[in-house]
Amino acid sequence: MGDLKGFLKVKRSKPRYRPVCERIKDFSEAAVLRAEKDSQEQASRCMDCGTPFCHWACPIGNYIPEWNDLVFHSQWEKAYQLLAATNNFPEITGRVCPALCEYSCVLGLNDDAVTVRENELAVIEYAFSHGLVKPNPPQKRSGKRVAVVGSGPAGLACADQLNKAGHLVVVFEKADKIGGILRYGIPDFKLEKYILDRRIEILKKEGIVFNTGVDVGKGLKPDYLQDHFDAFCLAAGSGPARDLNVEGRELSGIYLAMDYLLQSNKRVSGGKISADHLLDAKNKRVVVIGGGDTGADCMGVAHRQGAACVTQIEIMPKPGECRSNEYPWPKYPLLLKTSSSHEEGGRRDWLVATKKFIGSEGKVKKIFCAKVEFTKGKGNCPEMREISNSEFEIEADLVILALGFQRNDGKGLLDQFKAEKKNIFICGDMQRGQSLIVWAIAEGREAAQAIDKYLKG
Repeated sequence: MGDLKGFLKVKRSKPRYRPVCERIKDFSEAAVLRAEKDSQEQASRCMDCGTPFCHWACPIGNYIPEWNDLVFHSQWEKAYQLLAATNNFPEITGRVCPALCEYSCVLGLNDDAVTVRENELAVIEYAFSHGLVKPNPPQKRSGKRVAVVGSGPAGLACADQLNKAGHLVVVFEKADKIGGILRYGIPDFKLEKYILDRRIEILKKEGIVFNTGVDVGKGLKPDYLQDHFDAFCLAAGSGPARDLNVEGRELSGIYLAMDYLLQSNKRVSGGKISADHLLDAKNKRVVVIGGGDTGADCMGVAHRQGAACVTQIEIMPKPGECRSNEYPWPKYPLLLKTSSSHEEGGRRDWLVATKKFIGSEGKVKKIFCAKVEFTKGKGNCPEMREISNSEFEIEADLVILALGFQRNDGKGLLDQFKAEKKNIFICGDMQRGQSLIVWAIAEGREAAQAIDKYLKG
């Protein structure tokens, strides 16, 4: 521990963002990278706890107190080596992870937690800018071949670990570019795609083979894979998005969030979209249904496309701003999240149920809603009921449904494999259900460990 009183002398600094009036005019990263000296100062707040609960909360078990201490002492290269030992893609988690570790920080018991996520980002960006992140292909190959289906964070982490172990890894991706949700589900103002591309180039130079435009199970049959590979990892992500089957759903102008985000990301990267398929918020009254991170991302995109106004509605109650007794430390609490997209404008409303869509000439024009409340029912479980005479309408020209995803258990694909199930592994959202990127990385690493053990007997 570098400074025994660092946490007493230094206050937590808030993340910095470009001015709203500037950043809503483009899709460049909204956050501003912190200066090295500021990161060192913030790292001094880490107490090097006897029992660091940040380890317990982090799905990949980052050595947080250790590399914070190294940062404080300007030992950036050692900090990077320690960070890279547990995290395949810290440049991604350092930008988009909700920082589970910070909510279990011991300092957070009676003060503001350590800025773990920003410190992590500082370490990896220092490493990239100083040429520390280099291709390091394995010195010896095992002769075993592994097929990874899906190139999201779980698939990439699995492929990276297996390649490091000396196996030949081929990643199959049905989209035209590698990255899965990292490329097409997260807007550039949170994760610019050059960040993803520079990591993929390193993985290529280390020997991983990437095949895009390949839909395993449809275009490419599992029979082919079984003839050419010793093991398989299915990491194809979540299942279909949840829809809202209410009256008027067939009206035009109502779209699923991932369709909206995917098209926006393609446009930002230079892709051309025909006018009859264009999903654009310019001068439109936009309503996002769903109060999670994906809904917030849609708000940010709508702001940048020049929406006339943006409203986000959520059927659940408004979360509190402080921990409740239901979520004591060190658990990850249910708290009100205000993202950079919310700070850019728009309105949020909670306890709102969507009853039907109202349109004119086949296009959505209004959403008919009602207020709801939650009461305790049988077994103390919450029950939702509509409040009488609480109906109201919201004008809308563009409606985005951000309601999460259904489970993708991979059974349809698994059924096509005729090989013994012992050489087929599943990870990420296919195994866990819709979850966080850091959990996907953890799942990919665990799957790789299991596959390596299987291949080595």
